[in-house]
Amino acid sequence: LLRANMKHCGALRIDHVLGLLRLWWIPKGENATKGAYIYYPVQDMLSILALESHRYQCSVIGEDLGTVPDEIVDILADAGVHSYKVFFFETSEEDGGFISPKHYASQSMAALCTHDMPTLRGFWHCDDLKMGQEIGLYPDAEQLEALFDDRLECKQGILDSVAWHGFLPEGVGRDASQVPMDSYLAEALQLHVAAGGSTLLSVQLEDWLEMDKPVNIPGTVDEYPNWRRKLSMNLDEIFAHEGVNRIASKLTDVREKAGK
Repeated sequence: LLRANMKHCGALRIDHVLGLLRLWWIPKGENATKGAYIYYPVQDMLSILALESHRYQCSVIGEDLGTVPDEIVDILADAGVHSYKVFFFETSEEDGGFISPKHYASQSMAALCTHDMPTLRGFWHCDDLKMGQEIGLYPDAEQLEALFDDRLECKQGILDSVAWHGFLPEGVGRDASQVPMDSYLAEALQLHVAAGGSTLLSVQLEDWLEMDKPVNIPGTVDEYPNWRRKLSMNLDEIFAHEGVNRIASKLTDVREKAGK
């Protein structure tokens, strides 16, 4: 599996990298409560990963979001696996509520959003919460109201962080309840993350195209057409798009200034 993928790319992202250490196995015909963790020889797994990475000159990114034991973080880092820093998840009580991307570990890949999250526009305009209500993910009105309140607080923290680091464009307000997500703010957020300490940067084409609908909604099966939503432009149109070329050029400049 590693060979089949690595021979076609220069970097490979492994989803749920803890699967190299352990997986929750469920006996056939039983439910999850009857399962148990099955542990793997992680050093052997990492040795195979390193060998194939060297053979194909392919960098490896390990999706280490969520609850990850400190010891496995150290093991992955020592093995040369890049960690995964998603801006929206990297929170603190400083830096306007979010950890400054400049503090991200060098051996990491930074991103604003992931395939399991709403698009940048969708997040900012709470489209994911509204859609979740429509398809029955949030039947409790009180819970949903709390999620909307949390989202506004999160957006305010993002604005404060971007402004504190000097990336908020002139003319963009500081009140999150009044500021829409437009191309200027989207660009500012991406430049903010790009200027950070991570060696690698991941961007979502959906955000360059200012799309609203997500490609995937975790926790759904038939409620949403996961992995079937198409991009709003084909590849030729994307590469010829003035806005796409502008943000790509600016990101390149910021990355070069950051020494990446």
